[in-house]
Amino acid sequence: MYDQSKLSELTRFARIDAGSTVIDVYPGDGDWTRLFSDVVGPKGRVFSFVPAEVAHFKNDPVGRIQTLSKEPGRGNVEAVSADLVAMSEVTQPADVLWLHLFYHDLHTALIQARGATAADFNRAVYDRLKPGGSYVIVDHAAGVGAGTSDAQSLHRIEPASVREEVEAAGFVLDAESTILANNDDAHSIKVFDPSIKGETDRFAYRFLKI
Repeated sequence: MYDQSKLSELTRFARIDAGSTVIDVYPGDGDWTRLFSDVVGPKGRVFSFVPAEVAHFKNDPVGRIQTLSKEPGRGNVEAVSADLVAMSEVTQPADVLWLHLFYHDLHTALIQARGATAADFNRAVYDRLKPGGSYVIVDHAAGVGAGTSDAQSLHRIEPASVREEVEAAGFVLDAESTILANNDDAHSIKVFDPSIKGETDRFAYRFLKI
């Protein structure tokens, strides 16, 4: 996770407020789910959504989020899981969909093995968001011209490709943030490499459903 100032800025960037309904896609350890749960409060709701495509992982991602949802004060959290493109079957219309360091995975064999594509998922997000809702994507940047070619090997994606794909689903780019940018990242190293892990050049986009 990031320091408190960046967490606060990213939450504001995502336009998550008291009473919001948020879908946190692939929540991992649940850090974002906990943060959003605190922000939206008792009148809000957080769907902590584990894609079925990764539910079989040895670290039991579904079980971890189910445990999180039972923590004291987490009555506004619901742990859910389904195929990515079936997200609407286990969630409710949302104000914000949050996708942190996962969009590039839509272009990997693991996710596509069950039939999901970036285009399919983006359409599912569009359908699930309320009018005026925000689709917020934070991911590791690939170099200019790389497109989606580094998604499998380096776990990176070119920001321009993300924008093109998301706008094709009907979204409009509303804002971008450079708070996580790192100009010293050469974009040529796998994001898990110790020399860059946790310090990759990252972009943040907020798209709107009009």
